[in-house]
Parts: sequence; structure tokens; C-alpha cells
Amino acid sequence: MKETKNRAPRDIIVVGFALFSMFFGAGNVIFPPYLGMESGPQWLAGFSAYFIADIGLALAAMFALLRVGSSEAVLQRVGRVPSEVLMCAIILCVGPMVAIPRTSASTFEMAIAPNLPGVSAVVFSVLFFALILALCIRESAVVDIVGKVLTPLLLVGLAAIIIKGIVTPLGTIAPEAKIDSAVVTGVKAGYQTMDALAALPFGILVLQSVIDKGYTESGKKFRIMSGSSILACVLLLAVYMGLAYLGATVSAQYDQSIGRAQLVMAIVEALMGKTGMIIFGIVVGLACITTAVALTSSAAAYFAKLCRGKVSYKVFVIAICVFSAVVSNLGLDRIVAVAAPVLDVVYPPTLVLIFISLVVPRLPDRISRGAVIGALLMSILCTLDGYGVPLTFLHKLPLFELGFAWVLPSVFFIEKPISTRSAPRPSVRAYSSASLSNRSSESANIIYSASSGTASRARFRALAGPPFGTVIGISRASSARSRSSTAAVLSVDPSSTTMRTRFDTVWFRMLRTDASIVAPEL
Repeated sequence: MKETKNRAPRDIIVVGFALFSMFFGAGNVIFPPYLGMESGPQWLAGFSAYFIADIGLALAAMFALLRVGSSEAVLQRVGRVPSEVLMCAIILCVGPMVAIPRTSASTFEMAIAPNLPGVSAVVFSVLFFALILALCIRESAVVDIVGKVLTPLLLVGLAAIIIKGIVTPLGTIAPEAKIDSAVVTGVKAGYQTMDALAALPFGILVLQSVIDKGYTESGKKFRIMSGSSILACVLLLAVYMGLAYLGATVSAQYDQSIGRAQLVMAIVEALMGKTGMIIFGIVVGLACITTAVALTSSAAAYFAKLCRGKVSYKVFVIAICVFSAVVSNLGLDRIVAVAAPVLDVVYPPTLVLIFISLVVPRLPDRISRGAVIGALLMSILCTLDGYGVPLTFLHKLPLFELGFAWVLPSVFFIEKPISTRSAPRPSVRAYSSASLSNRSSESANIIYSASSGTASRARFRALAGPPFGTVIGISRASSARSRSSTAAVLSVDPSSTTMRTRFDTVWFRMLRTDASIVAPEL
């Protein structure tokens, strides 16, 4: 215990660096300068809106999964099967189908082609994913490799470019912005990055790394994860702000006809010449490598867990790397055309689940499902409208222009809670068995008393997965598939405030959330 306490600050830095580099992909290099160029004198307002809608939502997702215990627990309110389908869609679309192949293409376009024009794109993609495979093949070492080695190099390269641009700016900021509203543009762009979705698979990888470092108690895990998330947020804030300012300094020299990648490369070349282009190539390469490593490892870890160990983590890593290498050379545009609308559909309901888990984690699952259905229906309609189906009535909804038209429908679809007075309130005594009705809900509130007589409330969620918290034991469910009553034995550590365990039979369900399990005198 003392050893982990002494290592805590160092581990926070390592995990925080890893989280920073996971979120800081090639797209995050090129967009802030372009937003700064478009916004001109309003660059700070545009950047702030972008940062809140991008990293603000991602940070909310990280704290949400910390609040409920895991990434899977954030989504499980909608039911086991729907949550697994949703997580698979997120991981596939964010990872192997789009972002991972794009990391190779972006590295070649912005780092290799300008500095080594004779290199073949096919050969480079093979070498790139061979490197990703080598870095990911040991699951437990991924976060340390990214946090201890790759991120410091990335930060040094970024600092050199940003500091040079601040000390010797390339020009004066234009007197007028090139866009109507820098804030609206920033919110749209930040929301459309969908980094909050990426936070869920990243959370799988980072949380497991924290556990492997010896932080098994819920309080210690929360301190390490929350400290790391805040550190990553501060680093991203500094880097994004610096890059946005660099774009603002050339707002009088360029207009919106220049591409995003061309703008940032022009800025770097004007600041530091050929040396700057080499440094920028290294920065882009490291940004893409860290993102690809994180996405590959987290996707492989989730699918290996989903298969209950029947297919190993290493097999999934190899499959993802081979698939991504093929897609990056043959069919990225076609894959993106399929994945993009899927992401547009799943993003709003996922955000609803994130905010419920963060703000009201004890909200009954049936109410959560209503909110998710409302957001899902509206996201489907908005996606159809965006792909050419004329649904002009949507344009009149509040927040449609910002991409948040789903907010009000998600509130309207919330099911009215059933009064707890009419619900049965059976109980279970500690170290004894009692019949539990086989209900459809997957969670219950446990009210228990410590030996001192003080009462506490904790959340008990029955999810498939490794044990989490300090639940000492629970018996296997009998007659799991039948409608008859089953018996369970609970033995709970009263010092725990967040508890989760696994059931050997997924058909077993705890009581509704409007019932309580009382276990006095533990």
C-alpha cells in the first residue's frame, strides 16, 4: 500500500501523458490552426467553444466511466445485448474502420511525402502497422510505452513549434473574422470530432493499466484516473490554444481556400524552414502512432473480453493491424462512407448515457432507456436529413444548427418513473439467503449498516466482467432460466462505496432499482 502511494504521482503523470497522446491525433494537429485562421480576432472564443465541445465531452465521458466503474457500465443501462451492439459499433467505427487506417494515411501525407517523396505508400503502410503490432502485442505495456516514451517526444516537438510561433509571430491578426460566428463554428467542429466516443475504448485500456499497476481499491483507482484525466486535459488545452494562436497570426495572409493540412505545413515551414518540416513530420508521426496504438489495443482488449477468452488479445491485435493496413490502401473512402452515418446515429444516445452515468447514476434503467430512444430516433432522422432525405421540419428544432437537435427529444421520451410506494420491497439479510424475483432490471440499490451502526448507500451493478470493488462473495444463481425465485448470499465489505461483481449466469438479474436490499450488522 505504501509503495503504491509513493508511486502515485509518477503513475498519474505516465497515465496522463498516455491519455493526452491518445486523444491528440493528426486531426487535432491540423484543425486548431485552421479555426484560428478563420476566426481572426475571435480566435480565443472559437478555440474555447471547440475545446469545450471536444475535450470537455471527452473528459465528461472519462469521469462517467469512473463514476459507474467501467466503459461497459456506462452503456449497460439499455440492456446487455443492446449495450454490446452499441459498444461494438463504436469501437469498429472509431477504430479499424476509420481512425486506425487514417492514421497511416495521415502520417504518409503530412510526414513522409513532404520529406521522403520516393517512399511507396503501400510499403509505408505495411511498415507502419508492423510497428503498431509490435507496440500493442503486450497489452500490459501499451500505456507505459505511450506515456513514458512516445508522449514526451511528442510534447517536445509541439513545444518547439508553438514557442517559436509565439516568440516570432508570422504576422498580425486580421481585423475581421472570415466566419459569421467563431463560437458556433467551434462548437460544431468540437462536437463532430466525437472524441467522447473514443474515451470509452480508451477507458478500457487505461483502467486496466491502472489496475495492473496495483491500484485495485476503488478510491485509489479514482484518484489515479481522475488526476490523469485532468493532466491530459490541461496539456490538450495548452497545445490546442497554442496551435489556434499560430493560425490567428496568419489570418491576414491566408483565406478559406487553403486546406487544413496545407495551412499547418505552411506555418511550420515559414517558422522553422526545412528543419521545422522534419520536426512537424515527427510530431504528426508520433501523434498518429499513439492514437493507432491506443485504438488497436483497446479494441483488441474489448473483443477478447467479449469472446470470454475464446479468441486471444494477440489474435485480435494481428487481425486489426492486417485489416487496417488493407483498408488504408484499398478502400478507406468506401469504409468511411459506411462508418460515418453509423457514428452519426450512435453518438447522441451514447452522450445521453454518458451524462446520465455522470450526473444521475442512480436513475432507474427504464428511465434511461426512454431518453436513449428519444436521442436515437432524432439522430436517425438528422442523419437521413444530412444524407439527402428532405426533412425540413428538423431545421426548426432548437439547437439543430449546432448538431444538438436530439437534446429535447431525449428529455421528452423519458418514461415517467413508477411510484416506489406500489413496488414490493423485499429484503436480504447478511450471510443468509432470500428469494429474489427474476426481474428484467440489472441493478439495485443496496442499503447496508456497518458494525458501528452508521448507514451507507452503495451502488451494486450486476455486469459481466472482472470483479471490481470489495464485494467479498455472492452465490451462483439457481434456476437461472426459470421464472421461479432464486437464492443469493451477499457478503459485503461495509467500507466500500462503489461495488461491482460478475454473475456466472447472465440470466440472473437483481431487483428493480425501486427496491432495496437491506443487510444490517455486516
